[in-house]
Amino acid sequence: MNEKLEKHNWWGYIHKDLKDLVKESYLLINKVEGWEEKFNDYAFVIFPAAKAYEGFLKTLFYDMGFITDEEYFGKRFRIGKALNPALEENLREKESVYDKLVSFCQGKELPNALWETWKGGRNLLFHWFPDQRNAISFSEAKRIFQKILMTMDLAFVGCKINK
Repeated sequence: MNEKLEKHNWWGYIHKDLKDLVKESYLLINKVEGWEEKFNDYAFVIFPAAKAYEGFLKTLFYDMGFITDEEYFGKRFRIGKALNPALEENLREKESVYDKLVSFCQGKELPNALWETWKGGRNLLFHWFPDQRNAISFSEAKRIFQKILMTMDLAFVGCKINK
């Protein structure tokens, strides 16, 4: 994979630790590609980028005024809950960033893309369920990595961030 990470429009926006996480996934992908060893699950390749995606979203939501200081700096705010388009009605007004994004973006396309990337690149990937095999192949790991980068590109433009 020959990706120039610095070319992404959000690269100058994210914190150094988030850049380091994206680089770690990038390095893992490039190293694993040459290994003889084969694994049943390559989720470990995605984990740093998924963590960076979480930090990117949290920072984005904070900068847009969608979450408070307490939510941004605290330990209780959950991206998966805030972005979930099927969040229970009684929680929507206080906890839904999804609804705020729909209003801001005047549509569901970007909020749905953010949610789908979260679900497929983080949430479902790092949980184990007895009736589901959530293991991913190396090619799927590379695809998910690219999707995380692409979704961050879309969010940066769609949310009109000028930093």
